[in-house]
Amino acid sequence: MLASADTIAAIATAPGSAGIGILRVSGNAAAAIAATLLGHAPRARHAHYCAFRGGDGALIDKGILLSFPQPNSFTGEDVVELQAHGSPVVLDLLLRRVCELGARPARAGEFSERAFLNGKLDLTQAEAIADLIASQSEAAARAALRSLDGEFSAQVSHLLKNLVDLRVYIEAAIDFPEEEIDFLAAPELRQRLDAVSDELSVLLAATRRGVRLADGLHVVIVGRPNAGKSSLLNALAAQERAIVTPIAGTTRDVLRENIQLDGVLLTLVDTAGLRDSADIVEREGIRRARNELERADVALLVTDAEHLAEDLVLLGPAQSGQARLLICNKIDLTQTLPQRLEHEGNVRIDLSARTAVGLDLLRHELKQLSGTGDASRGAFSARTRHVVALERVAAHLAAAEFALTSQNAGELAAEELRHAQRDLGELTGEFSSDDLLGAIFSSFCIGK
Repeated sequence: MLASADTIAAIATAPGSAGIGILRVSGNAAAAIAATLLGHAPRARHAHYCAFRGGDGALIDKGILLSFPQPNSFTGEDVVELQAHGSPVVLDLLLRRVCELGARPARAGEFSERAFLNGKLDLTQAEAIADLIASQSEAAARAALRSLDGEFSAQVSHLLKNLVDLRVYIEAAIDFPEEEIDFLAAPELRQRLDAVSDELSVLLAATRRGVRLADGLHVVIVGRPNAGKSSLLNALAAQERAIVTPIAGTTRDVLRENIQLDGVLLTLVDTAGLRDSADIVEREGIRRARNELERADVALLVTDAEHLAEDLVLLGPAQSGQARLLICNKIDLTQTLPQRLEHEGNVRIDLSARTAVGLDLLRHELKQLSGTGDASRGAFSARTRHVVALERVAAHLAAAEFALTSQNAGELAAEELRHAQRDLGELTGEFSSDDLLGAIFSSFCIGK
């Protein structure tokens, strides 16, 4: 599918930034616009010193003109880049001039959209451009670059190939029912199904890490009053952001603090102590605390060794994809050593928020959960829509497995795999609606 033949133009850098402004033009008229501005046809991929003039011959600016003929350009179309001084007035005049010569102002994300439509990028790579621009940490930027280089796409393509092979195997078995061997009951089919399911599980886990890298980790600190929640936030933030007093119920509202942990963004949320209260203001704080808990990437339950068992109920039912850390605080009072333990399927860390002893254990655990730990080398950026699509694929695979093992219904299994293939194809844009594309590219900035 090719992009529209009309020509678009946009300022690709913020006016006034670094003293240089860049204007990009893409489309059928780009080469003619370049020839008009330069006075002759430009040489491909060579820098030309150029006097940019208006229609009346008046000088707008002097700068550099670069030409990238199709298909060897970012969009796959003829592309011209004009480098001028970064004055907003100059760049606006230059944009008006190229529009007079046949271009129109580009929509948000239209350059990347054309690159996708012309097969220069798949959808995950195009999204990675926006993620790279919006990255708020070093780790997020590195992850976006890996997605832009096609690391995420390659893993999706490999899984898609194995899924298609599995579907072909099942449909072949359905088409030849007269064969003496029941291929639907063969161990090889179960092995293939298990292999695809295992590969999907690994990719889904990596994709969830990618979302955390792109968006940052939402860490909500909960517990009973006076457990040390505010002290823990202050210790992690390395400054006194939350008020700490011996009075129960001091924290009555949600307090947020953004910190960088080894290049990844963490949003720490301190909340009101969870308990039954007759105070209407404190009850509202507790309600907000539970709302934050429901949407947390990581829930930190602050307690101590004495109250650990009874405080576990404060966490409530586990949310999908949510990690939980049990923080046994105040080890300075019990004269015990910091340590990391496993407790009923959760990680327990013994530390002192007041003295910061053991805080490195918590930082290391948060680093692992954020996707920047040792087990997460090569992490790529991802979006929530990718996780949702992969979860749908997992549901279709589970339904296909049930159809085969419990019902011996190859037709049902094949249909589930067809749906799984389509959902997987949505990630890279092999199957995508215009509404989906519009929603994705409209979130980009102008000129990208």
